[in-house]
Amino acid sequence: MYIASVILIMLVCPAVSVGLEGCMSHHTADIFALTAKWFVFWAVGIRTFTAGLRQAMQPGFTANEIFRIEGTDSHPIVREVGFGNLAIGTLGIGSLYRPGWLIPAAVAGGLYYGLAGLLHLFRKGKNAMEQTAMISDAYAFLVLTAVVAVDWV
Repeated sequence: MYIASVILIMLVCPAVSVGLEGCMSHHTADIFALTAKWFVFWAVGIRTFTAGLRQAMQPGFTANEIFRIEGTDSHPIVREVGFGNLAIGTLGIGSLYRPGWLIPAAVAGGLYYGLAGLLHLFRKGKNAMEQTAMISDAYAFLVLTAVVAVDWV
């Protein structure tokens, strides 16, 4: 279920959103601008917000299923990470309604995904969920880096 939800949120939903807005728009759409808009909304907004909710409400999933940490001692830390994800996710969701938030959301989300991906990269004995997190984090980091770089040109 986790892998399917990551694929849906990181690939399918942004692509469908770009396609729908591109088809429904009455003017020529800049495909990169649409991709940036919808990728930030889905990958930074929806993915980190929903992860934050799960981490805050069910810290055992992240601790046990992704990092294989048994017991409940890590749960307060996982909850705090969840609060950070809720904050970043709110910024990403808000970027759909406040276009000026798009680049700050891309910077915050890109830094988060890049650093989290490095954490996963150097952990030994990754399970399938952590491998998925590592690959999707690297993908998000690259896309968000492109969004920020194009804005700076």
